[in-house]
Amino acid sequence: MEKNQILRRFVKPTLFVLALMPLAFLVYRALNNGLGANPIETINRYTGDWVLRFLLVTLAVTPLRRLFGWNALLRYRRMLGLFAFFYACLHFLSYAWLDQYFVLADIIKDVAKRPYITVGFACLLMLIPLAATSTNAMIRRLGARRWQALHRLVYLVGVGGVVHFLWLVKSDLREPLIYGAILATLLGFRLWHRARREPAVAVAARQALP
Repeated sequence: MEKNQILRRFVKPTLFVLALMPLAFLVYRALNNGLGANPIETINRYTGDWVLRFLLVTLAVTPLRRLFGWNALLRYRRMLGLFAFFYACLHFLSYAWLDQYFVLADIIKDVAKRPYITVGFACLLMLIPLAATSTNAMIRRLGARRWQALHRLVYLVGVGGVVHFLWLVKSDLREPLIYGAILATLLGFRLWHRARREPAVAVAARQALP
């Protein structure tokens, strides 16, 4: 077996373990009274931060691949996106369980009343079809074009996640603005690449005409 193939066999399991480390660290803090004066807020903010981080890392795969030719990153994009969904579920669970005690009426009222929760809940709902259609079988069933169109929802999820964070914090906006700047860079790269590519596609189409 080639050296590169051996490395590939170990990269994905290693990445999987590393992606679980934030959860392991949170559990460690909880077991050692390290969640501070407001543990519910700490858990909620911590899991929310990791949702955004995994979303941004997932969105960074395409720019890194196109800029540096790191095509191998595509093998791990699906896993990164699923971990964003995983931490989003933990984020919502911490709110529904620790903050609202699974009282459905109170959750519905809170979602309707507080805009930042409305946006956050909408982002979670958009992530569900993305996670559900992440398999190769679903790609074949939907067709590549429809699958790609559906998965562009991740851009809205990213924007909504940053807005959710901005509306949540009351004074120090630095952290959500940093996330927003990174997201704007990643989405801006896509717009730039598309604008650069379209003239070349048009020229190729004209040249192909008889």
